[in-house]
Amino acid sequence: MKIKTKLIVAVGTLFLMVFLLAALSGWYINQLKKDTNSILAANYNSLLYTRNMLLALDELPRDPQAFIRFQENLTKQQHNITEVGEREATGAIAAYFEAVKRDPDNTAAKSNIRKASDDLMRLNMDAIALKSGIADQTAEDAIIILSVAGVLCFVVAFTLLINLPANVANPIRKLTASIKQIAAENYRERVHFSGGDEFSELARSFNTMAEKLEEYSESRLDDVLQAKKRIETLVDNMHDPVIGVDEHRQVIFINEEALKVTALRSADVLNKSVTELALHNDLLRDIFKDVDTPATGQQFDYTIKIYADKKQSYFEKDVVDINIVPTGEQALKYIGQVIILKNITPFKEMDLAKTNFIGTVSHEFKTPIAAIQMSVQLLRNDRIGSLNGEQKQLLEGIKEDSDRLLAITKELLTMTQVDSGAIQLNVHESAVVPMLEYAVKANRVAAEHKQVVLQVTVGDGIEKVWADNEKTAWVLTNFVSNAIRYSHENTTVQIRVDQVGHRIRFSVIDQGQGIEPKYIDRIFERYFRVPGARRGGTGLGLSISKEFIEAQGGEISVESEFGAGSCFFFYLKSA
Repeated sequence: MKIKTKLIVAVGTLFLMVFLLAALSGWYINQLKKDTNSILAANYNSLLYTRNMLLALDELPRDPQAFIRFQENLTKQQHNITEVGEREATGAIAAYFEAVKRDPDNTAAKSNIRKASDDLMRLNMDAIALKSGIADQTAEDAIIILSVAGVLCFVVAFTLLINLPANVANPIRKLTASIKQIAAENYRERVHFSGGDEFSELARSFNTMAEKLEEYSESRLDDVLQAKKRIETLVDNMHDPVIGVDEHRQVIFINEEALKVTALRSADVLNKSVTELALHNDLLRDIFKDVDTPATGQQFDYTIKIYADKKQSYFEKDVVDINIVPTGEQALKYIGQVIILKNITPFKEMDLAKTNFIGTVSHEFKTPIAAIQMSVQLLRNDRIGSLNGEQKQLLEGIKEDSDRLLAITKELLTMTQVDSGAIQLNVHESAVVPMLEYAVKANRVAAEHKQVVLQVTVGDGIEKVWADNEKTAWVLTNFVSNAIRYSHENTTVQIRVDQVGHRIRFSVIDQGQGIEPKYIDRIFERYFRVPGARRGGTGLGLSISKEFIEAQGGEISVESEFGAGSCFFFYLKSA
């Protein structure tokens, strides 16, 4: 029998039993109601009318209204005759009452009325007793029948409660356990259900699937082993050190290059806890430093120095999370990490050579540029000789170009000092106002030339900041110079200093064109200049400013709305 049929039969049977019990209860309750209503409506009312007639008879002939009351109750009794003999007794009362009305002192008639009334009351009392017995019998029958029906309903419901859930849940539970065995790659698991219901069909389909999986697993085992060896060989032959850890922070593979740079054997590392290895090896401590479980997508921008191949080598750490979606599921599951050490020694050497070359060339440029500027200054002196208009224009162009070359040379020298670490920071309690005054004084001529107003605002109570005053003043000067260069004429450049928590914020706000959103993230890159920007600048000033501020433990950034101006700002620790 199908499961659906079983459920329909079981629930239908229970429904019919409950319906039958409800119908029987309603029928017996209705019968009891009829019996009690019959007693109340017929016999009780006759007794009441007879009693009222006797009370009125006792008051005759003293109370003239007694005749009226007697007649009213007699009339009601004549309309309430329900028992055998009740009509004759009622007629006798009516006849004797006529005699009393003619002669109120007729004692014999009154006596006969009382005798007839006694007969009438006796008839109704006997009827009440008989009907009460019938009602009792009906109640007893109802109790027996309803008890039997209730027991049957209980037996049926209890049987369904015991058998039906088990018939449905047990096969599901067994099937679930078997599916878990299959998920654990135990493809020899089989399920057997008797009968011809849906579970039997499901068991046959499950067994067919398990057989095919077992066959597929056995047939593909060699391919899987070959693929595993292929991957292991690929990892071992990588030129970069590679270390793999599982979700329990244990090393599961390490290639030859990693063993070479760590001077360890595979037996010393494999299947060992990362925490345990880090405790006994300083190099592994640096490699596994700042690596969470699982990794949070952090970018590691520092380098690791390792003495390898008889020289100092530099490696950049890259951590890759390994997440998979298990078959039949939707959520990602973390199963480990791969740590790759990229050898950047050649790039470091080339970067150092580049820095030395730029430093040397920039230093050599300063002498001829200074000579050019001196020659230009001499030519502009009227004592040497007078110049015509075209010559003066050429001379001004030479002066502007030489000034620009000198600025570029100075910035290149500063950049090489930053790269080489030759710049020494002197971070101490520095007064805020002198740095602002230096930046304003250095840019006053350029501001007056463009009719730009420099507005300085310092928050209440701000006097000192923890900074290198020379480098910080250089950054402020660069910010103000850029703000003036890109501001429209007859505008205002605001220089603000505000307290933000435990830090001091320096802001330079202009009313220029602003920066397009797509260029905001690149504005502090070296040599980057916004396409279409006004001529001037080298693309190094903001990059050097970022180096200076971050070297002091600060933070630098920019906010800009294209078409409405920009706000360059940086934070330093409050003194």
